[in-house]
Amino acid sequence: MIARLTGQLVDSGADWAVIDVGGVGYLVHASARTLAALGETGATATIHTEMLVSENDMRLVGFASAGEREWFRLLNGVQGVGSKMALAVLSALTVEDLQRACAGGDAASVARAQGVGPKLASRIVNELKDKAGFAPIAGGASVPSGGAGADAVSALQNLGFKPQVAASAVAAALEELGAGASLDDLVRVGLRRAAG
Repeated sequence: MIARLTGQLVDSGADWAVIDVGGVGYLVHASARTLAALGETGATATIHTEMLVSENDMRLVGFASAGEREWFRLLNGVQGVGSKMALAVLSALTVEDLQRACAGGDAASVARAQGVGPKLASRIVNELKDKAGFAPIAGGASVPSGGAGADAVSALQNLGFKPQVAASAVAAALEELGAGASLDDLVRVGLRRAAG
């Protein structure tokens, strides 16, 4: 299985790129956000990948981060969401926005993706609501959904910290204090981590 590629970006289109790694050109399908993050043709690019194999097709799908790849896997597990639909969702929403939409039951945000109707958006949100807190966001931090950890992330966001910073800080606080830590302690240590 190919998990990551680093090479020269030699060509790209609306939903694909070709990465040359040691003289071999890998065709990688990707979201609009990932393609934008790769940079200009000729630049060195690193892309996280997922290999999809079916009866009549084998393709690489690429992502700007491991967190985006994890959300692709979660989306792909929802009934009625194939790889193209998952990429459409990831083109319309950042990983942080998608995580927030699923955790908060915001189907309207997910429905902004091309080809995703209200019914499918509701299914995505409902099926991924409980998993939203476990999927890594950019930077790799993850905090369990519900409970003191999620409340601490929300508290830090209300104090003005970005979702990624808040989640990383609370994840570090959970590591330091343990899973049974109180909300007050998580916010106190999380604040110190986020500010430091």
